[in-house]
Amino acid sequence: MGMTGTVLAVDAGNSKTDVAVVTAAGEVVGAARGGGFRPPAVGVDAAVDTLEKAVREAFAAAGVSSVTHVSACLANADLPVEEEGLTAALRARGWGSSVDVRNDTFAILRAGVAEPRGVAVVCGAGINCVGMHPDGRTARFPALGRISGDWGGGWGLAEEALWHAARAEDGRGAPTALARTLPAHFGLPSMPALIEALHLNKVPLARRHELSPVLFETAAAGDEIARGLVDRLAEEVATMATVALRRLDLLEEETPVVLGGSVLAARHEQLDVGVRDVLASMAPKAVPRVVTARPVLGAVLLGLDHLRAGPEAARTARAHYEH
Repeated sequence: MGMTGTVLAVDAGNSKTDVAVVTAAGEVVGAARGGGFRPPAVGVDAAVDTLEKAVREAFAAAGVSSVTHVSACLANADLPVEEEGLTAALRARGWGSSVDVRNDTFAILRAGVAEPRGVAVVCGAGINCVGMHPDGRTARFPALGRISGDWGGGWGLAEEALWHAARAEDGRGAPTALARTLPAHFGLPSMPALIEALHLNKVPLARRHELSPVLFETAAAGDEIARGLVDRLAEEVATMATVALRRLDLLEEETPVVLGGSVLAARHEQLDVGVRDVLASMAPKAVPRVVTARPVLGAVLLGLDHLRAGPEAARTARAHYEH
């Protein structure tokens, strides 16, 4: 059976999915975790099948078979046409009377603000930025990598660090301690050994993300090349936030800028201070804050916004996820 005034909240990332069934009063009555959501790799139907396993588990815990509204924040929903296709795919499953699909960055933004107003920059494996205005306007970027003008994120930082280290090793570039610290992380003696191991897949591609923290450690030790990369990331984060604020006409208002994702949430001192300094110069009224709440909270709050549930329901939901 269904339950009046309920939300199915879905936060689906590349590596895992969190779902929750929430009443209009903000009470979480069912929850589950599932696998990663990767339509580009497995196709939309197979990706939604992965969601359905977690949804059915949450429905069983809540004692319902459907909800009033589905609030889904999904990885790989980068373009409006992709959101439309995923909305149709979720609607076809019959989970709720209405369905709202957004990029998963919106979940982090909503989790970090008291109302649907502000900007979020997320830097994890990649980098993305979105913004919301109370009048319903949004700001966003395609976030498809270099083809859409992006720079940064854990994968991007790892590639930049490897590039500089390789050139330092063979004499084409300036000296940097990265030529020593990157291979040492994998127990290898030199950059040529690391290059060979990466090329022959002796070090799996997926492990490259481990080099981002090594870059920050090398920067903290004073290496100029590494510090330059961290400074560049700080400028990129502040620039994306400023552009989103400008698009939403929020530059002249005190507005929260939520910083999320594994790279920003780690609070590396140089990056954290750098983002705040550059943002203070470009958007003086921006109020940066790091969010560490689980992103599914944002999907819940967006669903409660849709139901016009009110601030008490939002406080109840926050209390569940923040304590």
